[in-house]
Amino acid sequence: MAASLSLSFPDQISLLDKLQLFRVQGRDKRGNKVLRVIGKYLPARMVSCEAVKKHLEDSVFPKLGEKPFSVVYFHAGVQRGENFPGISALRSFYDAVPDPLKENLQAVYFVHPGLQARIFLGTFGRFIFTSGLYGKVRYVSRLEFMWEYVRKGEIEVPEFVKDHEEELEYRPLTTLDYGMESDFPRPYCAGANMDNPMALYSMRCIS
Repeated sequence: MAASLSLSFPDQISLLDKLQLFRVQGRDKRGNKVLRVIGKYLPARMVSCEAVKKHLEDSVFPKLGEKPFSVVYFHAGVQRGENFPGISALRSFYDAVPDPLKENLQAVYFVHPGLQARIFLGTFGRFIFTSGLYGKVRYVSRLEFMWEYVRKGEIEVPEFVKDHEEELEYRPLTTLDYGMESDFPRPYCAGANMDNPMALYSMRCIS
């Protein structure tokens, strides 16, 4: 992830402010603040890692305060080489998050994950993030399932995300399209069949 030489560091910060890639908006069903992240809005070819971290430190982290919060990440429209920062950049962003914020993070709702994103996180997620954060990632295949955990109407959903949702309606449903699930095993799920590995990944076991 390298910044374009045509943009100065201050201009990179201004661009991030304008795009609202990160925005604290709305609350989840437990009353916690929500940090909305729109992956498509990351100008990976135009801003540096340092600019993104500076933007987070100055404009985002202070708004989260010292209380629990959740993240809603919209993945639709993310393409390698355009708005995907790369493994080293993701690790750098994660390292920039203060420890208290990492502890306050309740869940990361990964909306509309594609197969490649699932494979990437399944392969590299444990190396990029700690098991504590990785275990908080929840794949959300449809917006209707997200509203079960996030207050509807309080978070702005971009039109291209809604369009992507409509496109998915014409795709045959799979077992991954019902509700939400995590790649991280959760053996404490009440009522789960411990002999069935898939039961350990079910979001339906979580109260």
